[in-house]
This record gives sequence, C-alpha cells and structure tokens, in this order.
Amino acid sequence: MADFGSDPSLALAALCAGMSAVVVWATAAWTFGIPTSESHALLAGLAGASVAINGGFGGIDLAQINKVLLGLLFSSAVGFVCGYGTSKATVAAFSGIERDKSEGFFKISQIASSAVMAFMHGAQDTQKFAGVLTLEMLMMGGGRAGEWVFPVCAVIMSLGTALGGGRIIKTVGIDMIKMQTYQGFAADVAGGFCLFLSTVFGFPVSTTHTKTTAVMGVGAAKSLRSVDWSVAGDMAAAWIFTFPGCGILGWLISCIYLRVF
Repeated sequence: MADFGSDPSLALAALCAGMSAVVVWATAAWTFGIPTSESHALLAGLAGASVAINGGFGGIDLAQINKVLLGLLFSSAVGFVCGYGTSKATVAAFSGIERDKSEGFFKISQIASSAVMAFMHGAQDTQKFAGVLTLEMLMMGGGRAGEWVFPVCAVIMSLGTALGGGRIIKTVGIDMIKMQTYQGFAADVAGGFCLFLSTVFGFPVSTTHTKTTAVMGVGAAKSLRSVDWSVAGDMAAAWIFTFPGCGILGWLISCIYLRVF
C-alpha cells in the first residue's frame, strides 16, 4: 500500500513515525471514549509516512487504499445486519422459556461467546501489527522474524484491552445502548461470525466497526429508539476522520522524525 523508499534507515524512521501516529490517534479517541479502528489508523499512519518520505503521493497504491475503504463499508454493513438477525433469532428461540432460566443461560453463554469474539479479534488484528513488526526487524537487519512475534502482539493487545477498555465499554454498552445479557450474547455471536468469514477468506476488516455495528444492530432489533443515534453518529464521524486525520499525523510526525534522525 505504501512505498518507503530504498534507504533502510529513513524507511525505519518513517515507519516508526507512522506507528507513533496510531498511538496518538488511538489515545485521543480513548480519552473521549470513542471506539476507533486501529487497523485503519495503522494504514493511514503508514500512508502519511510514505507521503513524507517520498515528498508526494507517488508511493501510495490507490488500489490498496480502495480495499481498505471497501473493508470499512463491508464490516460496518455486515456487522449491523448480522447483529440485527442474530438478536431476532435469539429472541425467537427463547420466547417460550422463562426469563429467569434464559437469563442464567446467557450469563454463562456470554463468557463463551465473548471468548470467541476475542479469539477472532486476534485472528484479524494481531496479524496486521505482527506484519509491521516483522517489517521493522527486516529494516534493522535482524533477518526474518520468528513465530514469537504473534504471541507478543497478542499479549500486548490483550493487556491494552484489559487495562484501557473501560471508557469504550461504557460508550458502546451503556451510552449508545443499555445492553441486556441476551443482547451481549447476540452481538458477540454476530461479530465473531463476521470476523470468522473475513479471516477464512483472507479479507482484512475492522474488528471495531464489525463489533460496534453489530451492537447497533442488536439494539435496533429491539427498537430503533433503544439506540442513542447521536452517540452512534459521533462514532461514525470519528471513523470517517480516522483515515485523513491519522494520515496527516503520520505525515507530520514523519517530517519531524526524518529531520531529527
């Protein structure tokens, strides 16, 4: 998607700048409790860094950019549809069961469904950052990276989710929709299924967009009024501005790094 030129040291500086842009963008979004796609932030940051090191857009492969945008639209649309359908199917399947009994079932089942969602998150997003880490090692002359790259990326992503996810959870699970247990189960199943299909076919998508729109679909299945569309609108705006915003950050930080290093 992005050409970093033939000088390994300059390319490494630009690549680090692109990654720094992702950290800045993600931290700003986390501060306001807005879930953003680090996958798209990563690609945008790298694109901005490529523009800086090449002095223009000549190093950008527009065909690959189009794939990114297609993945954004695909993951958002399919996530919403699957969330809506899964919620409707769940309600229909348990319509004849007493609420207390079904509630107990969903409390246990949601542990399994969230684990599946977490696994598919790793199957998608760990690969992207492992690829960048491998590229950095090659630029540093370290040769081919070993299999250790994958568990390292997975563990760090897990720690980030555990330590920094509270504000995002509040935005998605309380502010946008006051979720019930069965809705959480349905959203996990829908999101995990979409990510499974995308991973099997080698189609990189945004886990954030997939899961968040699945939650929207689950809420809409109950009632359109149960979703706070103003919160959803804020999320959509952040998603739209991720690519240009993080791209500009990648370019700006790259210009600084290339001068300093």
